[in-house]
Amino acid sequence: MSVSFPASNNTGLPEEVRGQVRVMTATIEPTIFKERLPSASARLSLAPTGSVPGLVDGAWWPRSRDLLREIPTLTNALDACWGRITHVTVNPAHWPVIPRKVPVTGHTVHVGWFADEQDPNKVILLSYTVGRLDLLVIPPETEPAAAARLMAAATVPGGIRTASGLMADEAISHDAAETRSREEEWETDGGAAAAPGASIGILSSALWR
Repeated sequence: MSVSFPASNNTGLPEEVRGQVRVMTATIEPTIFKERLPSASARLSLAPTGSVPGLVDGAWWPRSRDLLREIPTLTNALDACWGRITHVTVNPAHWPVIPRKVPVTGHTVHVGWFADEQDPNKVILLSYTVGRLDLLVIPPETEPAAAARLMAAATVPGGIRTASGLMADEAISHDAAETRSREEEWETDGGAAAAPGASIGILSSALWR
């Protein structure tokens, strides 16, 4: 697979992975990985079963950008309640290393990527027996309150917002909340009472009488 990103070496990778994965180079080689322990349970929300499908089926809040660590955690959560995940696709914009295969409990997951065709804020999960899940990927560094809002927004039945659209909505809400907070702080500190325009208006009115 060709990648449009500049090539870089893999000297920063762990010894057991070095030489098996190329970090955003021109080609991603077939890989065989040694055991890599998954992190804690997956932070995941899914739309209610049987609800009207939306553009995304839920949200996933990984703890890192390490697919070797995060995919096993995700499949452990979904294999039992949804179905065995066999393939995962991502956009390389937010994932520094994309392995071809990831060993998970009981099987191997094949990983692919699409630079232009797939929303950079979405992961697609495929199962031979069940079908497909499209999940919003919440950035690992997101604050808990914002992540909770995004998880709720991504599970609205019949939702018409794309993954990137949901991220844009949250950014707008966050900026608006910060603006309100600054305004409230300004008023609390007496900003409104000391506004220069107020005294100028009174003086001008007196001069014109």
